[in-house]
Amino acid sequence: MSDFTPLRKVFAQHRSRLVLTYTLFGLEMLGTLLRPLFLGRAVDGLLDGHYLGLIQLIVVHAAYLVVGTIRHLYDTRTFTAIYTDFVTRLLAREIGKEDVSRLSAHSQLARQFIDFLEFDFNYVVEAGYNILGSLILLMFYDRTVVVICLLILVPVSRLSYLYGRRTEQLAKGANDELERQVDIIASSDPKQIQEHYTSLRRWQVRLSDQEAWNFGAMELLALVVITVSLLATTDITSENLQAGSIIGIYQYIQKFTSGLDTIPYTIQRIGALRDLTRRMALERVTP
Repeated sequence: MSDFTPLRKVFAQHRSRLVLTYTLFGLEMLGTLLRPLFLGRAVDGLLDGHYLGLIQLIVVHAAYLVVGTIRHLYDTRTFTAIYTDFVTRLLAREIGKEDVSRLSAHSQLARQFIDFLEFDFNYVVEAGYNILGSLILLMFYDRTVVVICLLILVPVSRLSYLYGRRTEQLAKGANDELERQVDIIASSDPKQIQEHYTSLRRWQVRLSDQEAWNFGAMELLALVVITVSLLATTDITSENLQAGSIIGIYQYIQKFTSGLDTIPYTIQRIGALRDLTRRMALERVTP
């Protein structure tokens, strides 16, 4: 059975709630993507003594504010309800079939599963808006910058793949140790307890180290994109390029590089999700 069958089942059970919250999030991200465009227009308009661009910026930002506020209020209600239903089914299925330690660990890991739907999926959508949306809008400013951004995706994809494989292995080790926690605590053996938490600490440090090295590499690539793009657009700034266009170009370059940071995180979370699915045999949680 596919590693992502449980996600499809959860989505099918709570389709109306999830469709609404993801639709609101999509509209919120659209507002975020369009703000630099209207900010540039507002600046150009104000420099020419016109206020239409500023009015458009206010309207777009106000719409973003309203949609974002509603979405944040709705999200908590949606995903707490989904988690309650999900963990109830999980624990009811496992009662009498699993040891208490593993049962306790699975109740914690179930929260990570729902967190994927609540947070990680949104990160994927946001990365899509930042990467694809920025590339599309940059084409209206300077296509040379678009080519530079596309070229940098090659090393980013390779680094993300390697990062995802490594963190999936480390997460598996950490989850193996977590499943032993309740039994170790119940033993009341100070030595075992100390060894257990020391082991958990080591796994967390190793995961953090991987994240730190990946952060450094991704930020270095982002710096390359920004530097080369700055050099590439030097020539066009002498062709009466308006101040608003300059603002728009670099706002979208920043959004693109922000989206790059999400790629390795997404791969890492998908790997962790596969481990959770196999560990808890989640395909049997939902009918």
